[in-house]
Amino acid sequence: MFTLPLGDTARLRPLEPWHAPEFLAHIDRARPHVDPWIPWATFSTDRASATAVLQRYADKQAQDTARIYGIWLDGTLVGGVMFTRFDSASGVCEVGCWLEAAGEGRGLVTRACKALIDWAFAERGMSRVEWWVSAGNTRSVEVARRLGMTRDGVLRKHTAYRGERRDIEVWSVLSEEWPSADCEAEAEVKAELDRLMHAFLGAFTNTGGSRPDLDAVREVFIPQATIIANTGGTAGVGAEPVVYDLESFIRPREKMLTDGTLTEFSEWEVAERTEVLGSIAHRSSEYRKSGIRDGERFEGSGRKTVQFVRTPTGWRMSSMAWEDM
Repeated sequence: MFTLPLGDTARLRPLEPWHAPEFLAHIDRARPHVDPWIPWATFSTDRASATAVLQRYADKQAQDTARIYGIWLDGTLVGGVMFTRFDSASGVCEVGCWLEAAGEGRGLVTRACKALIDWAFAERGMSRVEWWVSAGNTRSVEVARRLGMTRDGVLRKHTAYRGERRDIEVWSVLSEEWPSADCEAEAEVKAELDRLMHAFLGAFTNTGGSRPDLDAVREVFIPQATIIANTGGTAGVGAEPVVYDLESFIRPREKMLTDGTLTEFSEWEVAERTEVLGSIAHRSSEYRKSGIRDGERFEGSGRKTVQFVRTPTGWRMSSMAWEDM
């Protein structure tokens, strides 16, 4: 039986009829959170009815028309996700979810639904995944938004529940709108490279009496890194580049930033272009900086190029070159 990690100690796996006692105990805990919106808990009031619910989904799975999965956190069933409708002929399916209070605030439903949608598009060739939700169910609406779905419209007074007719919002995402695994992986790498660059620039900041954190520079670079100041700049005067190893770069800057020579200093990116090529990456960056040096306020700008490598402990900078303009 498959188990899919959802991060931390959470797992997603099929919810089957033999889970009925555990499922019933979970539904009893979830009733206050679930019953106001859907009749899900109403269907499971004892072991026999809980078994019947899960058996109904097992039968539908055998017919390839619906599926149900549980979310376990620290070994306890706290919620689940499902294909409430699955029509491979039309290429349209609907995803749903539920959760008890113990599972809230961890992104479990979003990650679980994402796994179902990935499978529907990549493995089953579905064209459209829908999300139907009572108009007042703000938690469920937020999940649809986090999944990148579009609100198609409202079915006014579509569903009768607890003596009133409710509006149903219909949200959807199309296969061509869903990011591929490769696109997602590249976006995650780009976010990590952005973080490294932000950490590097922020390491020198000492505005408002804050202390610079030059240890952050050691953390973002590999120990063998090379850092080059092309002091000739754009004027073409031919000055030799100054080449530093990590410590010879850090020491004089740490001194200036802490002995009063350079105060109120900050540096920030204003433009960048990043290319990721497997386990290496390159970034071209334009930056601005400002501060007070020897009592005189200054502003400046420049360009940097940064090389990154993927190491066993994550992405790190391997070299940097810059010129002031």
